[in-house]
Amino acid sequence: MLIDTTNRAQVPLTLVTISFNQRPFLRDCIESIVPQLRPDMDQYIVVDPGSTDGSRELIRSYGNAIHERIFEPDGGPADGLNRGFSRARGEVFGYINADDRLVPGALAFVRHFFRSEPGVDVLTGAIRLIDARGHAGLRGRTSDDFDLRRFVAGACLVGQQATWFRQEAWLRAGGFNPANRVMWDSELLVDMALTGARFAAVPRVLGEWRHHGASITSARGHRARLRAEFDRCRDKLGAAGVTPWGPLQSCWARLRYRFDVLRHIRYLQAGAGIDR
Repeated sequence: MLIDTTNRAQVPLTLVTISFNQRPFLRDCIESIVPQLRPDMDQYIVVDPGSTDGSRELIRSYGNAIHERIFEPDGGPADGLNRGFSRARGEVFGYINADDRLVPGALAFVRHFFRSEPGVDVLTGAIRLIDARGHAGLRGRTSDDFDLRRFVAGACLVGQQATWFRQEAWLRAGGFNPANRVMWDSELLVDMALTGARFAAVPRVLGEWRHHGASITSARGHRARLRAEFDRCRDKLGAAGVTPWGPLQSCWARLRYRFDVLRHIRYLQAGAGIDR
């Protein structure tokens, strides 16, 4: 992958969407992205390993507005994202699942941020929660300042739909772990932090996370699988020389986090689209 350095001030972006039998939401996702793209600078890649619900026909209908279509079998969401980003040309990467959306103005904000903050490798913003029909709830989520110990203790939240990172940080981290089929997005952040990436959190709402019955987070057994992956990431910290918190300190951190009134106020502000 090569970055065009002839006009770095423009900050070319690559956005990847992974799609598998999500046609009821897919058009909503694509329509939230395509109008914000600069055809001569940005790149949009959609990965579909074999949908049978008409998703591929919908993707094809967008023609050149989708710059790359990858229609090949893969080993799951993380592998699909790796395949998408293997064709990325941008300086800054982001990804939105087929059932989620960007908010208007998100890409303009991302371009300005990375142009203005050359020392930041990973940007995490706020997200709004929406239902199956695309209606926003009262609360959103704001990303916390990323901290490895707090994260593996369950006391640090980052909104994937509002996360962007430089190509260099992606390459140093080695991409997503294809074996992780539950929290591949979170493990990437852990790997980026362990390889020295510099994070910044902003209160600006950049994406929308859709809750519906067919989502991965609604699947039976998801919490147990998630806990197992968090434990593995905790072991990864220890192997890298970062001592994670013990059970009591982790429990205390989670309790303080759960009852943090200011955090819940920020969630209400994010739901209302208010930047604090």
